[in-house]
Amino acid sequence: MASEGTQERTSGPDTTDRGTDGSAASAAADAARPASGESVRVDSWIWSVRLVKTRSMGATACRGGHVRVNGERVKPAHALRVGDEVRLRQAGGHERIVVVRRLIRKRVGAPVAAECYVDNSPPPPPREAIAPAGIRDRGTGRPTKRDRRDLERLQGLAEAAKAERHRRPT
Repeated sequence: MASEGTQERTSGPDTTDRGTDGSAASAAADAARPASGESVRVDSWIWSVRLVKTRSMGATACRGGHVRVNGERVKPAHALRVGDEVRLRQAGGHERIVVVRRLIRKRVGAPVAAECYVDNSPPPPPREAIAPAGIRDRGTGRPTKRDRRDLERLQGLAEAAKAERHRRPT
């Protein structure tokens, strides 16, 4: 009788199945997968795996020569296969290089989409920090005479302002 209370519960309302999330994600990807032997358009695939925001942006990128499959420029209707290397040039000169692992037709969540390709993109270059010059903190009020003269000196207007102050009216 004492052993009855010490048994571990393996099912019930308070227990959770940790494998459910992974299986649900893969089930969503499987549902979005085309039937065996079918192909997927390149513009649709890069939209489905979230490399572009809309399918029409994917088609525009293909027509503009920003998408290459295995080194060749492709049209939006080009058929993708597993193992193809897709290069997508994005804004700012950054290039995404991905290898197709799974073909999907429907747009899926980001974690599931990441399972559909291998990202071989080079890391983005470090962003240069630009120091803001002459920007006042919000709520500091009107600049004092000293602050105004310092700003004029920074902006190269000091000589013009000085000449203006010392000019005699005629």
